[in-house]
Amino acid sequence: MRHSLLLFLLLNNFLFLAQNTPVTFEAGEFGMNWTWTTFENVDNPPLEIVDNPNPSGMNSSNKVAKFTALQAGMPYAGVECAHTIDVGTFTLNTTNCIVKIMVYKPIISNVGIKFSTASGASTGELLIPNTVINQWEELTFDFTSIVGVPTSSGIDQIIVFPDFQARSATNICYFDNITLGVQGPPLATPLTPAPVPTFQANQVLSLFSNSYNNVPVNTWQAAWSQGNLSEIQIQGNDTKKYSGLNFVGIETTGSNLLDISNMTHLYMHIWTPNMTEFRVKLVDFGNDLSYAGGDDSEHELSFTPTLENWVNLDIPLSNFTNLGATQHIAQLILSGNPTGSGVVYVDNVLFHNATSSVDELMLTNHLISPNPVQNEFSIELTEAISSVQIFALTGELIMNESGVNLHKVDVSMLSKGVYLCQITTNKGKIVQQKWMKE
Repeated sequence: MRHSLLLFLLLNNFLFLAQNTPVTFEAGEFGMNWTWTTFENVDNPPLEIVDNPNPSGMNSSNKVAKFTALQAGMPYAGVECAHTIDVGTFTLNTTNCIVKIMVYKPIISNVGIKFSTASGASTGELLIPNTVINQWEELTFDFTSIVGVPTSSGIDQIIVFPDFQARSATNICYFDNITLGVQGPPLATPLTPAPVPTFQANQVLSLFSNSYNNVPVNTWQAAWSQGNLSEIQIQGNDTKKYSGLNFVGIETTGSNLLDISNMTHLYMHIWTPNMTEFRVKLVDFGNDLSYAGGDDSEHELSFTPTLENWVNLDIPLSNFTNLGATQHIAQLILSGNPTGSGVVYVDNVLFHNATSSVDELMLTNHLISPNPVQNEFSIELTEAISSVQIFALTGELIMNESGVNLHKVDVSMLSKGVYLCQITTNKGKIVQQKWMKE
């Protein structure tokens, strides 16, 4: 009897250390008998488990969840399972960070997924809009960027926001088949190339850029690197892509050693869909011109990049405080987190001694209004605008406007969906924002 009780306790403990997924809402499967609680939805009508409204499409399930998003409810009205007893307790890691959910909605709006711990710590919600109405669609949420942070440990609750928006009507939304795993679509890629640097050629020592003559580089992936290098083009612009990245060595050794003593900054553009930390190290081989000769020096700096956006690193060389000399630069080492699965696109790797740069790329969520857009949006930017480009999320250029009076843009001819707007100012600043056409 004691052995049976011990076995029961061990099995029970094991179950609470595992995620109870997929959530299918079918009889005898996860989700059907869970305790689901709605919140911030006026009188909080309960989540219903109902017959599939359209089993002839991509989702042939018998049962699905029905969420009534009331017009007067908060934009972030949602539903959550009970702590611990429903989904179990687990750690978000590289084996389960790709989350999928099927939705069936009468309107295009953001769908949100969030995970929480018993203490109330959360991952924060990821928001992705559906792209079709009154059809089943599978959405993919990539939580790779929060793997390993404290809030990903001890997760015991799933929270769903089926209609994350300010509503003008009550919307009946269905969702189904919540899965956690690593089988998902390829990670996102840049829709547009990196901005073009605007330095004068005599101010630059370039390693990699279509804008300048590049000095010789021994390798962009030293033999001791841990990661994969792909040479790609984005709209005809040469770009380097590192994937599965732990660290990579870029070497200018032997006769290619760099003397950057008359330069002031290390400059590059990076774009990453998942790296929460990006590190840059410079190594000088010293007067003996060889590795480990006793006079080597190095220094590494760490940055937190904005995800899915070209980020300009314009780093004063004075920040590399432990770099004892700059006449024999032999290695530029890139690394970061998540370790071993980082993806980063790199362009315009150079040193310069210009006093300032006018080329800049920023991401803002307050650039375009209103958003979502019906027929026309305004650009909340005080600087003069030289061009406005609209891209589909496939990277296809849809609109290209230049001239004057570009602070208002007519998009009435575009179909419903999500787009990327790229604005270039007269000073060379480039700004981007995703927006939705209703």
